[in-house]
Amino acid sequence: MKKLYFIMATLLLSGSVLAQTTWNIDKVHSKIGFSVVHMVVSETEGVFKDYTATVVSKSDDFNGAEVSFAAKVASINTDNERRDGHLRSPDFFDAEKFPEITFKGNLVKEGSKYKLKGDFTMKGVTKKVEFDVVYGGTVNTGRGTKAGFKVTGTINRQEYGVSWANKLAGGEMVVSDDVTLVIKVELDKQA
Repeated sequence: MKKLYFIMATLLLSGSVLAQTTWNIDKVHSKIGFSVVHMVVSETEGVFKDYTATVVSKSDDFNGAEVSFAAKVASINTDNERRDGHLRSPDFFDAEKFPEITFKGNLVKEGSKYKLKGDFTMKGVTKKVEFDVVYGGTVNTGRGTKAGFKVTGTINRQEYGVSWANKLAGGEMVVSDDVTLVIKVELDKQA
């Protein structure tokens, strides 16, 4: 009987040590945005409207939290339907053949700063990435707990096979290779 109590106590204690909290993205208060330099002199911005994200954390400060994200390429929106159609085409993302952009990795606390590290997949190509993260904190709203983050970074679209490359008369690129990501996320703690 003592052995049974010992096994049950061990299981209960190990369960509390491994307790994890799941957080889901609040789409109403989040934005998955990007920008590229256009015609050398300005920036064009866009967002993805259809996406999912989950964060699973074993600590209150989110250090080591597992992050998974997927955006539907067909939901790209730059406030210009003609341009959006071109971006969905094989010239850019080829939404029909590669319907999602994904990320899987971890949120890592380094001193007082955070990094998002993991595998970023776009147009069938997966590469290791590292993005800067600002953790806004958590708050109990009285109707649940929320957490906020801002993720920023840059990827080179050519490395992912997004290679459309028209040039201006002077040889400058119409659209820059570097894409700046600005992702603002509000998470809801799962009950």
